[in-house]
Amino acid sequence: MSHYIEYIPIITTIFSIFFAREIIAHYRHSKTTYLLWWSIGVVAFGMGTFTESINALFGWSALNTRVWYIVGALLGGYPLAQGSVYLLMNRKFAHASTILITSVIIFAGVCVMLSPIALPDGFAHKLTGKVFEWQWVRLFSPLINIYALIFLVGGAIYSAIRYYAKADHQARFKGNIFIAFGGLLPGIGGTFTRMGHVNVLFVTELLGLTLIYIGYKIIKTENRKS
Repeated sequence: MSHYIEYIPIITTIFSIFFAREIIAHYRHSKTTYLLWWSIGVVAFGMGTFTESINALFGWSALNTRVWYIVGALLGGYPLAQGSVYLLMNRKFAHASTILITSVIIFAGVCVMLSPIALPDGFAHKLTGKVFEWQWVRLFSPLINIYALIFLVGGAIYSAIRYYAKADHQARFKGNIFIAFGGLLPGIGGTFTRMGHVNVLFVTELLGLTLIYIGYKIIKTENRKS
């Protein structure tokens, strides 16, 4: 059963391509900043599961692991969280936080690409950040993911407070709840990955992307009605 779970990212990648085409087309039509960030989030999501698919189909490689870590562990839920920031919060804060967190991700990504590889004893050729000789580069991902956690959950709470009592904004409330939970699930899977259970991540990614898609469709459908 565990062996078959390793191929779930192939399904998630195909789904993310379908989702990305739809949301990018939506962004091109509306040109809203939050949709740009959600589009980046879906593309990054798909890139992460694509690297996992490569590992399942063709085996482990250092380059694939580096890319997987950057788009998965570093980017993670950040673009989705940033989309919610632009949708729900002050633009001055949104711009400032974009510059700050993006700069941190770029710096961390360069460090990941430059870190020597040191395979641990008993290495099972699974995707893991434990192969980086510069283990301090792994300290960036919890900080970025805490930011994403705060604003995905915070965005959902803010939306609940702001929109729950407004009949004409129920879609933003409901949609952001789905997107928040969908963005959090891969983070939960990432925690299990750090403990050596990467297969949990493959399941939470598919479930998470499904919830994100549902949330996006709720908001998109309501926006068409208004």
